[in-house]
Amino acid sequence: MVQKNKLDKAFGPVGTIAGIIVFAVGFYILFYSYAGIIAILIGAFVGFTGTTTYIDITNKRVKHSTDIFGIIRIGNWVNVEPSMKIGIKKSTLAWRSYSQSNRTIDIADKNYKIYLYGLNSNEIIPLYKAKTLDEIQSEIEKLSKNLDIEII
Repeated sequence: MVQKNKLDKAFGPVGTIAGIIVFAVGFYILFYSYAGIIAILIGAFVGFTGTTTYIDITNKRVKHSTDIFGIIRIGNWVNVEPSMKIGIKKSTLAWRSYSQSNRTIDIADKNYKIYLYGLNSNEIIPLYKAKTLDEIQSEIEKLSKNLDIEII
């Protein structure tokens, strides 16, 4: 059984919205000119590119991939060894955008992530993302039991 966890968008929330708008406008331009193909490609890249983690519980391996255009997956499988551990880390990402009138828009994304740690307690792969601490604690217990690894 493979579990799929979407983590982040590559260009943040503002880039995602802008990319989807350029993608939609590209279809409108396509009726008048072939330049719409370029707008569709740029909009799809900016709007739909993100990161995903796949957890294969039966084979005890994980894959962190970058999904280009939302469909082309780039990443390698990593086998989970008994010496590896998992832990919770608080993550705060801030996205800043500027308008034409030079006003700033700050969007803060506060959440918790479960990371897979190696031998020297270095982060290898983010496995799961959640908004609340209760949700992340229940998920880390499930992953620890399913992958047979310790919690830090």
